[in-house]
Amino acid sequence: MQELLWILLPVAAASGWWAAKRSMAKGCEEADRLTTPAYFRGLNYLLNEEPDKAIDVFVQLLEVDSETVETHLALGSLFRRRGEVERAIRIHQNLIARPALPQEQRAQALLELGMDYMRAGLYDRAENLFLELKEMKLHVRKALENLLIVYQQEKDWRSCLKTAEELAPLIDEPLSLECSHFYCELAEEALRNGNRDNAGKLLKKAASMDARSVRPLHMQAHMAMEQEDCNSAIRLLRQAVKKDSYYLPEVLPDLMECYRRLSDLPALRAYLQEFLGNGMDVAVALAITQIITETEDETAARVFLSKEMHLHPTLKGLLRLIELNASLPDIQAEQMLLSMKTHVEQLLAERPAYQCRKCGFMANTLHWQCPSCRSWGSIRRKSEPEEKQT
Repeated sequence: MQELLWILLPVAAASGWWAAKRSMAKGCEEADRLTTPAYFRGLNYLLNEEPDKAIDVFVQLLEVDSETVETHLALGSLFRRRGEVERAIRIHQNLIARPALPQEQRAQALLELGMDYMRAGLYDRAENLFLELKEMKLHVRKALENLLIVYQQEKDWRSCLKTAEELAPLIDEPLSLECSHFYCELAEEALRNGNRDNAGKLLKKAASMDARSVRPLHMQAHMAMEQEDCNSAIRLLRQAVKKDSYYLPEVLPDLMECYRRLSDLPALRAYLQEFLGNGMDVAVALAITQIITETEDETAARVFLSKEMHLHPTLKGLLRLIELNASLPDIQAEQMLLSMKTHVEQLLAERPAYQCRKCGFMANTLHWQCPSCRSWGSIRRKSEPEEKQT
């Protein structure tokens, strides 16, 4: 409401100025009779906190000319931000329909209308307008940025790559990470179509685009596992962890599977020991606990996890410890522990496991692209110490 009132004040002022100008051009008597009552009626709506009625009055009052275009653009943008996309579209379409509109102002209206269409989910119409702006060589950066959003929504990854290449020289931030993910998306499409060779080539391009990207390595590891090449898969997975140690919890299931196939779980335990503590996710301790359970017994696993929970207590670790203790022969202890287990499971279910490092969006599963800010590779698993700080 406050935003609406602030923007309507200059609209009201513009309407008053326009009324005064019309008075000078057509005579005070006619302007007072036809224009001034509408102007004061709009002000009255504004003062009575009826902004929607005020908007309707001021829009009708202001004729579209070179001196009122900015006001119409501002109103249309406001409607879009408020979710009233249809009204925004009508205003911007009305502007574009004016043959005498200067080219720069028409381009601005095209940009705004394209953003209206995007907000309404009409991506094909939005795409056509942004392409028109690119051809006009006006608002090119904004047009390309919005085209990139449109193509991502449509999952047109090749167009994403082409647009990113055109956009890169116009912005300060490199788009190498985004392009790496675009190639990964194409590789996933190729894999779904059974084209492994093409997928392999696309993943190599993805890896070469950005040295930080761990996704191509993980996908290459999956392909190696499908070919029963566990040694190559392990090498690729460990390379991914070397690039980003916080990615370790995501590759742990695949590492466990590979080392199981090789009957070499002790080697995985030795590798994981390096990551214990230092704020690392509890998944590492739980993986070691599972390895001890499989290679030794539950008693040894219980001792290890008890020590780890004493040093770094977490809910997930506590839940696993409850499960281990539930196997003890004491029936009363078993009932108590199982009761505690239910409460801990409920607490864990209510806590999102992932968070975007850029906008703070939280989720229960990993998204390669943040659904909120659309950043690529910005969502990470939250460690419990991080959750306590937020």
